[in-house]
Amino acid sequence: MSLETMRPNPTWDAASYEEAVDTLAAHSDELVYTVWGGDWCADCRALLPDFGAALEAAAVPDDRLEEIPVNQDKQGPGVEEYGIEYIPTIVVETDDGEEIIRFVEEEDVPPAVWLAEQLEAEFA
Repeated sequence: MSLETMRPNPTWDAASYEEAVDTLAAHSDELVYTVWGGDWCADCRALLPDFGAALEAAAVPDDRLEEIPVNQDKQGPGVEEYGIEYIPTIVVETDDGEEIIRFVEEEDVPPAVWLAEQLEAEFA
């Protein structure tokens, strides 16, 4: 099952976020993005379409993205295992399952920008 809110925003301008797109693209074949969200969630509807567009612009393969819908009680697959409290939450892992970074809905910049900045620091 996928999240409607991850459908890329058609008006998102990749050129305005070139650095973030370049960083996501540079790691597109070595990281896995797991997104917990809900189509009913206002924060998810506000943040995830642009993130979906950034992943698309960065040519991140579909098999590198897992979308996990949660219900209004924030219950769903992996919620307990990953300690998901707020949505959207985006966990970025290596192929062997090591968590590298985690975006949680309260960050003050868009998910693609925040994740790219953290990836730059992680892989510097």
